[in-house]
Amino acid sequence: MQHKNYRFLFIVLFSLSIFSACKKVQDTQTTPPLVTPPPTTPVASADDRLKDSVLLYARDIYLWYNQIPASFNPRTFADPDAIMKGIRPFSMEPGFPNPVDRFSFASKKVEWDMVTSGIAGDFGIGIFFLSPDDLRVKSVERESPAGKAGVRRGWRITKISGNNNITTSNIPFIVDKIFSSTSTTFTFAKPDGNSVDITLNAASYKTHPVLVDSVYTVGSKKIGYLVFASFLGDTVEINSELNRVFNRFTNAGVNDVVVDLRYNGGGYVSVAERLSNYLAPSSANGSLMMKQQYNDKYSKFNTSVNFKKIGSLNLSRIFFIVSSSSASASELLINNLVPVMDVKLIGRNKTFGKPVGFFPIPVGEWYIFPVSFKTVNKNGESNYYEGFTPNAIVADGLANDFGDVNEASLASAIKFITTGAYRLQSSQSYQELPQVSNGNLRLDEPMFKGTIGGKRSLK
Repeated sequence: MQHKNYRFLFIVLFSLSIFSACKKVQDTQTTPPLVTPPPTTPVASADDRLKDSVLLYARDIYLWYNQIPASFNPRTFADPDAIMKGIRPFSMEPGFPNPVDRFSFASKKVEWDMVTSGIAGDFGIGIFFLSPDDLRVKSVERESPAGKAGVRRGWRITKISGNNNITTSNIPFIVDKIFSSTSTTFTFAKPDGNSVDITLNAASYKTHPVLVDSVYTVGSKKIGYLVFASFLGDTVEINSELNRVFNRFTNAGVNDVVVDLRYNGGGYVSVAERLSNYLAPSSANGSLMMKQQYNDKYSKFNTSVNFKKIGSLNLSRIFFIVSSSSASASELLINNLVPVMDVKLIGRNKTFGKPVGFFPIPVGEWYIFPVSFKTVNKNGESNYYEGFTPNAIVADGLANDFGDVNEASLASAIKFITTGAYRLQSSQSYQELPQVSNGNLRLDEPMFKGTIGGKRSLK
């Protein structure tokens, strides 16, 4: 479906009419009687009209629109984002004891337009705890302030603004200094044992979803490795980069591919479709890839998408590195490929669990994102609200940079490709401490997770 169709489909026209009443005074009376004026309908404020509009859209396009109670009052919420979060409890699905919507939200247009165009305005680093008192850089955007300063994944943060309490007990301070501050001084311990103090100043920069692409020769195996950080951004650049990467893999004679989605929170459906077509085997060409389904009001707009194989790389299996940060379009990619090839998942825990999507609906200076469609693969599989479970539970090798063959998750994939067995942890099984898991969930909250409809016009 073309993006312009979305805009045409979901424009809701409404108007507010205000009526007044008057009482006719009898001509026979010489003086008008003293009566109490009839009550008048108060004129709604612009803010209330905005909130009313948000609810009108939700009652129309929300996947669970018919579960929103008649008593739901949008004017009691602070803003459109609060309203979107307020409708989440009304999303019951058969087989699930609790509401399944954790996703509907709203964003100011100016902020959202920057995100979707691949423009960020921060330090350009992601962080996770390796242990309760060991905070690591998990990712770096190369054009960001951190990237330009030479910061790398795997560096340990030992001080922030002179504070050396860098533990899971001090997360509010850490979040504020990294995600809300415009200037922060860090002390990094580098892998070579040296420490360095770096002051980072937040700045606007362009993101690049392809972080790393490498080819490894291990015995008789040629292994391609792709770190794909987001399905959002400059889609022209993304398509060009995917073309470059898969041409490289083909020319190198790659026979196995590992796609690293461990921090990929999703993005455009069209990009997930395109990557699916690069990875799918030739035998899948022309067969059903996925269905996109709306509520019963808009079922006539349900769409089916078939595989259109891109390139000559012909894989029989695919390896994905995942985590609870792997969401939405990342999971869509996995679900698309499960029916047509052997899909192996490696990671520290289940994926996020988001088989549904939305698209931006403009309301005033906001975009609202009520969950509007779900996706279903060739086998009719959907509703993976609890996420996908990895075939091998393996640590996120935070002490190593992306592409390092000693990094735990990549090493596990290489081990399976070359021996048929996943690399085992020294303890025979990996378990993350609760304070680390909970702490990293909080550090992951600012990251986008979503499947965005539209953008299908790209070739």
